[in-house]
Parts: sequence; structure tokens; C-alpha cells
Amino acid sequence: MNNTKLIDIASALGISVTTVSKALKGYTDISKSTRAKVIEMAETMNYMPNSVAVNLRTNETKTIGVIIPATVHHFFSSVLNGILEEAEKRGYLVIILQSNEKYELEKKQLALLIQKRVDGVLMSLSNETDDFSHINDAIKKNTPVVLFDKIAKRVDCSKVIINDAKAAYDAVTYLINKGYKKIAHFRGSYVPQNSIDRFLGYKRALEAHGIEYDSKLVYVCDNNTDFEDGYENAQKIMTEHPDIDAIFAITDLVAIGIIKYFNEAGIKTPQQVAVFGFSNWFMSTVISPKLTTIDQPGFEMGHTAASILIDEIAEIKEHRAVTHQIVELPTRIIERESTVK
Repeated sequence: MNNTKLIDIASALGISVTTVSKALKGYTDISKSTRAKVIEMAETMNYMPNSVAVNLRTNETKTIGVIIPATVHHFFSSVLNGILEEAEKRGYLVIILQSNEKYELEKKQLALLIQKRVDGVLMSLSNETDDFSHINDAIKKNTPVVLFDKIAKRVDCSKVIINDAKAAYDAVTYLINKGYKKIAHFRGSYVPQNSIDRFLGYKRALEAHGIEYDSKLVYVCDNNTDFEDGYENAQKIMTEHPDIDAIFAITDLVAIGIIKYFNEAGIKTPQQVAVFGFSNWFMSTVISPKLTTIDQPGFEMGHTAASILIDEIAEIKEHRAVTHQIVELPTRIIERESTVK
């Protein structure tokens, strides 16, 4: 470990510590020749600024924290790529934590990030999170928070989202227009806002097209990132409602679980039952048949969320009022084999 200090450079050159400090910071009252000598000596002695001291002086760490519920999902990998690219461009380091869809762990991780003096936090909430006091407390303490994907309407902060209800409405309308009539929905758990909104979009699409909503055709996938939920519920629904002709799934992973069961059980997709996913995970092009899905712009979501957060950090540093914003990114239907007869 290099322990070179300003006083070591000053002693070597026979000048004051103040002169060395000013020279390294580019103060104009230090001559060019003196500054050049200081920089040369600093390089020779492998001097590195004390980041802790710099942080205390500037009241910033140039670090942002990210809490996501899972990393196995391709969508969140894309989000992280967008965050990392924007953070690198703006000179910020990123600390990434995973809540594993657990509220208590998410709460603990947010407290840890604040303890580490991060300049701001990006969050996608866990499936268990229905109490938002930990987030509101962080914001009250002047730590900016930007929520993305799985958000809370009751938290007053900036958010980057898609219109989950509209995307689901469009997906089910697409199925109806293809001639499917008895459409089931494998929804997420009852807490996450995106799960609620996708369910509402499904229900509204049925009602808008004169198809009676049947609650018995809605199956809950508590872990909506697990294809096992899709597999098990597919087995269950084909026993209880063998006359369904389509399933709209909360995520691609759930949809892939459905197709896996259908393939093993000899149920033809889409000839007997069509399957529609959500996210456009890369596996949706590998499974057979290839999965029709909603394309969710993960990279753009991460990039936008990071940009907003870093802008808000700058506003707070300059003691300017922060205006929170809600950015809604567009989605689109990717038609593939699982819905086309």
C-alpha cells in the first residue's frame, strides 16, 4: 500500500504543503514551473489522493447504489448495463445489491448504502415491499432515490417505468384479434405494482372486447421470475380448465415454464393453447416454439434512471430545488411462433 502524503512531496521539494495542495488542484496562483515539479514528484512517489478526505471535503463520494430484486432475469441484466454505461460516462462508481425479492433485505441494503455515503440510490422494489418508510426516510435525509420498473406510487420521487396496464391490454387485445376467446392469465403476486397493473390490463382488454372476466382463469405466480411457477400452474390449469385456448403470462420465464410443460405433455403451442410472455428475455427466441412477448426496454430504462439520479445529485449539491419526474418508456409486441397458428 502506498502511503505517500502531501507532506512527503513538500519535504522532497522544499516547499510548503499548501503549495503542493494548490499545485495538484491547478490553482492559478502557483507558477507553471512549480506545478510541473509537484506533478512530476507526485508521479515519482506514486501519490494517490486520500479519497475519504476528498469525500469529506466535497461532501460527495461519486458513488451511486443500485438495489434490484434479482439478477437471473435478463431484463435486469439489461437495466444494469444501461446504468453502468451512464454512470461511467458521468464519472460515478456503482454498488450493486440484490434483495432476492425480500423486503427486510432490501431495507437493510438501503440502510447500508446510506451508511456508505452513496450520493444517490436506484431501486426496483422486491415483491414483498408494501411498506415504503425506509425509502421515504432516505429521501427526507437528502439522499435522492429514483425508482424503476417495480415502483411505489406512494413514494414522492422520480420514476422510470413502462405502462404495464397498457402493455398487458395490448397483449390480450392481440390474442383476441387472433381469434383466441378463453384467455387465462398467470399473474404475479398481489403486492408489486407492475403485477397489479398487468392484471388490470388483462381484465380491461377482456371486458373491452365483450369477453366476460372469469377469476378462475387467473393463477398466481408468487415468484414471477421462476419458470417453475409457469410449469406447475400450466399443469394445474390444463386439469381444471382444459378448454382454454391462450395464456398471458406475467414474465417470459413463467411463459417458458408453461411451454416446457406443454412440450412434455404433448400439448401443441399455439394450435391447442397459445402462450404470450412479457419482457423479451433472450430465452424467448431459444425456446421452441419461439415466444411472442412484450419488448421491455431494459437498457434504456437503466440509462434513463441513472441519468435522472445523477442530475438530481447535482441539483442537491448546488442547493437547487429538485423537480421529480415520471418517465414512461414505450413497449411493443414481438410476434413469434407461440401465438401464430
